[in-house]
Order: sequence, then C-alpha cells, then structure tokens
Amino acid sequence: MHAEISFFDLFLQASLLVKSVMLCLLAFSIASWTMIIQRSKAINKAQLQSMSFEDTFWSGADLSRLYKDISAKGEPEGIESLFVAGFKEFARLRKTQDASPQAVMDGTHRAMRVALSREVDKLETHLSFLATVGSISPYIGLFGTVWGIMNSFIALGAVQQATLAMVAPGIAEALIATAMGLFAAIPAVMAFNRFSHSVEKLENSYGNFMEEFSSILQRQSIALNKQQAQ
Repeated sequence: MHAEISFFDLFLQASLLVKSVMLCLLAFSIASWTMIIQRSKAINKAQLQSMSFEDTFWSGADLSRLYKDISAKGEPEGIESLFVAGFKEFARLRKTQDASPQAVMDGTHRAMRVALSREVDKLETHLSFLATVGSISPYIGLFGTVWGIMNSFIALGAVQQATLAMVAPGIAEALIATAMGLFAAIPAVMAFNRFSHSVEKLENSYGNFMEEFSSILQRQSIALNKQQAQ
C-alpha cells in the first residue's frame, strides 16, 4: 500500500517550533529572491550605463558640454557621478587664484573617490543580507530537523511496539526543514558570489576611469597654466 503525503500535510503535522522554522525560512527565501531580482536589475543597469558613458567620453566629446548634458538629466548615477563630481570640483578649484595645480588635482581626486565610495555602497546594497541568509539558513533548517526528529523519538518511546509507518511521517516533516534551509541558502550564496564579482569589476572599472580622467584634467591644468603664464 503506497501512501502519499504532501508538503502541506507535513507542515500541518509538524510541531509549532518546526512550523515556525519553516515559515522563517520561507520568509528568508522570498526576501532573498526579491533582493536578487532587484540587485540584478541595478547591477545590469550600472554595467550598461558604464559602457554607454565610456563610449561617449572616449569619442572625444567636449568635457564641458558633457558635464552640462549629464547635469541637465538630474541626479547622476554610476560612473557619471564620478565624472560630474570630478569635473565640478576641478572647475571650482581652478577659479581659486591661490590654488596650485597639485592642490587642484588633489581636491579633484578626493571628490571622485567620495563619489566612487557612494556608488559602490549603492551597488552593494542588500548583499550582506544575501550572505547572511546563505550562511544561517542551513543551520536554522537543521535546528528544525533536530527538534522534529527528537520529538519523533520521544513519541516513539511512549509506545510498546514501533513500526516504520509510525516513525516515517515525523522524520519526513523534520527533514523538510533542512530542505527548506538549503532551498533558501543555495540561491542566496550563488547570487552573493555573482553580485560580489560584478560589483568588484564595476569598482575596478570606475577606478580606472577615475585615474584616466585625472590624467586628462591634469594635462588640461598644465596647459591652462602655461597659457596664463604667457
């Protein structure tokens, strides 16, 4: 005789603590998938924006005109925020008569580093939550399993003649908690590793652009100083 027990039936038969563990893991799974989708969209948008901006920047566009176009669109994001922060600080410091070329470049570089830090923080939003879910979900599920199996054996000890049919449902409902822990943890760990790698690549790309842009501004600063000296 073959009896089928659904997941819902196992959930209803579980103890209150095991039910709480399952519901907690279900909430973790839903929250992590929501954040995975949101982070995936945000990082893909940042990657596309970075490629688009660098194509425009290295095409020989006038920097003043590019700065005005980006500023007109509203609050800059991603690599554009580095460009706007650097160019704005460069232009502001250039108007200061007693600012040396080195002081101008130091201030410009600091402004871009602050913008870089802010953008990386935005890209890393919720990644710590995914790492936490990936780390603790299996242990939470294991806790539910241990508790469920413990209750099954306690109930088993209360009867004189034990059969597999008496033990199996209790063990099955306990093992469901471990399965749910793995179900919540595996996507969270995979997403965390993928997003961390993508954020690292974007950060390196932003850093490279910042150094190259600083070199361009430094050359412009030297050329302007020579013109003023003449």
